[in-house]
Amino acid sequence: MPPVSDDPLLALDDALRSGRSRTASIRLIPPSPRPLPDVPQLLAGAAEVDITPPPGMPKAGYSRNTGDGQGFRTRLRARVLHLRGGTTSMALVALDLLGGSQVVQHLVAARIAERTDISLAGLFLGATHTHAAPGQFVGSAFYNRYASNRGGFDPAWTQFLVDRISEAVVEAVETRRPARLAYGSTEVHGFTRNRSLAARLRNEGGAVRGGPFEEIDPTLHLLRVDASAGSGGFDPLAALVVFGIHGTGVSQRAREYNADVWAYVTGELGDRVEAATGTRPVTGAVQGNHGDMAPAVQPGRAGYPEARRIGRGIGAAAAELHARLEGRLSAAAPLGVGLRELDPGAGAGPDGLVLPTPALGCAQLAGAHENLTPVLHRVPPFRPGFPQPFPDRRPHGAKWSVAGRWHDRLLPGLPQVLPAQVLRIGPMVLLGLPFEVTAEAGRRIRSAMQAEAGAAGQAGPPGIEACVLSSVANEYAGYCTTPEEYGIQFYEGGHTLHGPRSQPWASLVARTLVRDVLRDGFVSDVRPVRRFELPMHRYFDRSGPMSGRPVVDTGARTVPATRVEDAHLEIGWTDVAPGALDWFQPLVRVEHRLPDGRWETAAGRGRRVDDGGWDLAVLAVGAEQDRHRYVARWYGDAEPGVYRLVLPANRGREAAVGPELLRQPSGRLSSTV
Repeated sequence: MPPVSDDPLLALDDALRSGRSRTASIRLIPPSPRPLPDVPQLLAGAAEVDITPPPGMPKAGYSRNTGDGQGFRTRLRARVLHLRGGTTSMALVALDLLGGSQVVQHLVAARIAERTDISLAGLFLGATHTHAAPGQFVGSAFYNRYASNRGGFDPAWTQFLVDRISEAVVEAVETRRPARLAYGSTEVHGFTRNRSLAARLRNEGGAVRGGPFEEIDPTLHLLRVDASAGSGGFDPLAALVVFGIHGTGVSQRAREYNADVWAYVTGELGDRVEAATGTRPVTGAVQGNHGDMAPAVQPGRAGYPEARRIGRGIGAAAAELHARLEGRLSAAAPLGVGLRELDPGAGAGPDGLVLPTPALGCAQLAGAHENLTPVLHRVPPFRPGFPQPFPDRRPHGAKWSVAGRWHDRLLPGLPQVLPAQVLRIGPMVLLGLPFEVTAEAGRRIRSAMQAEAGAAGQAGPPGIEACVLSSVANEYAGYCTTPEEYGIQFYEGGHTLHGPRSQPWASLVARTLVRDVLRDGFVSDVRPVRRFELPMHRYFDRSGPMSGRPVVDTGARTVPATRVEDAHLEIGWTDVAPGALDWFQPLVRVEHRLPDGRWETAAGRGRRVDDGGWDLAVLAVGAEQDRHRYVARWYGDAEPGVYRLVLPANRGREAAVGPELLRQPSGRLSSTV
């Protein structure tokens, strides 16, 4: 076993230098929080960085039913909103990843400790829960192995994430300025459906309306932050969306990295705010209580056209809410932060509610309703709706455990320590939990929060308008269902690791943490030392010869639309190895020739046609001797005219310009020499 450093900043270096060792032994000691001076006015900063990796990384979310990423269709990003007021400093990080990570959270907190005033308790790692981003970075050996098509913790990928997120947090802090914020909510219907309706309808005390499009949580929450401008006024700085919808609008058969519906949610929100105000804010999004919420994709049409339709619809609703919040912006926004790292088996709160050790249920292996595992989902005990008899006799109740009493030995590495985090942000209280929380479980947890926060007319601190829950925050730890939903053992109940009382436990944790944060302003109940033993596999590759000149093909191929894909023009070229390129930097753009002969970046649907939007995909498709083959796929609309593909300089490779392309009045694209 390699030596283990006491310095959190060297923890991944130890893993990277460990030679043939197959296990990353990571020992993390959280930096001690330090008191902050009182700041009389609200300050805010924001930043955005690209976290798109090179091809070859396993993708997390669909387990073995998908494949490695071969490029990207919509980029993966980390977006940071920083707030400072009173004696509190926080950073909300919205990641286009499956979930948060305790390893990443601790390492980022250590990295930024000397350059910012943000403590571990004030660092929130939320996620969109896209199923088309790499895994291999969480603090659970089990999920590093089984959430993706290939397993293992990748220290180089994790280091990349820590570097990029830290860079964004520091930028947000260093650029902070006087600010105002507002919170609001709206209902969004028609874009989500309940994928586990039979389980949902078992709940007692819930609002039961019937069909899958009614049994949802339609609430979209929005935090708007404006910051002082040079003109003396305020301009939009950042917006954070919290909404419950699975990142499964794109099929598991798509091999590109993508942010799924969330690319279009944040893109549409940003476009509309920019069009209305002249300023484009940093627009981020994190999951709400989405455990049984699926995108309302038309049957048989999971793919980018449907993901775009759904995402842009949600983004449009968010933009309308953003505009309505103009008159509610205020600099009077009390802040508070709290983080607890809990062992459910050790109890929580005065009533000592103890949960069993984590175990995986057979119903989880059968898959979720829209992505069932072939054959297995028809066979008891894997078949959904086939619970254990006599559930009162077992710690895990109705769950058929995958490995029975030998679960800990045969399926090790399930999360044992769970983070719960509460942020007080003016009129909103935000709770982050590591579970995928179902709609009704989320409603009950929020009700427990409201009992302390004074929402819904109850007594409590003034100014609290809403309690909001964000799933898969700071780590990934399976699901959280209500006891009634758990009892029928569908996918969500089978994947609730800690048994039938998980939701009551989460409600207790939420209530006590909200109480303490509102009372004290700062809570940091974290372990003095965190240890992780994570089997490793290195996938993240940034190697290869960096010099060379790309050669763009003289021809282009027109590909017609299908039920699950848009029509596009495909242009190929040869280049250096994928690992020699920085995939988080621009790789491709399309330029349009002006009447005077000059060239400028083309526009389609009012957006620039480059690989930072949603109209241009980049894929690595193989090697030809010592050269590597790539294709760019240009989707979307453009005016008739002459265009060309441009490959900007990237890392060590030279820039290149392709042949001219003619867009005919009919809209058809063809190559011309």
